Amino acid sequence: MLTYEDITGKIITIEEAEKLFTPPFRRRNRIVFTNGCFDLLHRGHVYNLSRAREMGDILVVGLNSDASVSRLKGPERPVTQQQARAEVLAAMAFVDFVIIFHEDKPLNLLRAVKPHILVKGGDYKVEEVVGYMEVTSWGGRVEIIPLLEGYSTSSIIKKSI
Repeated sequence: MLTYEDITGKIITIEEAEKLFTPPFRRRNRIVFTNGCFDLLHRGHVYNLSRAREMGDILVVGLNSDASVSRLKGPERPVTQQQARAEVLAAMAFVDFVIIFHEDKPLNLLRAVKPHILVKGGDYKVEEVVGYMEVTSWGGRVEIIPLLEGYSTSSIIKKSI
């Protein structure tokens, strides 16, 4: 049974990630990375995260901080504070680590984790994904998971107003 301490133990800092994701760790584990705001977690998020985890041994989720979400989505967001969002993500069995980042783009976090696979959901072309150049520079790849139609945080918020 997963305890609260187990859940919060999966939430690490970028400094802890730099110490953990060393070359020996990377040789033993295929690291998958994805990132997002994950404000009002929904079925589309669960689908994308579970599919991402199937691609490797370790799933690391980069989570936009509250300030970053506000800059990206507007002053009324996030609906859910970063620690609560991190704990909900960490409670999922297929998420191994959650790292909150404060920039709008997770480039520093990607450089710390150096994933084998960068996964994004959406209509992106692989080359358009933030971090594509970094991940491919160390031999990794980018994968796109198609979105589930009708599932987005913005649409959920609009329906609830």
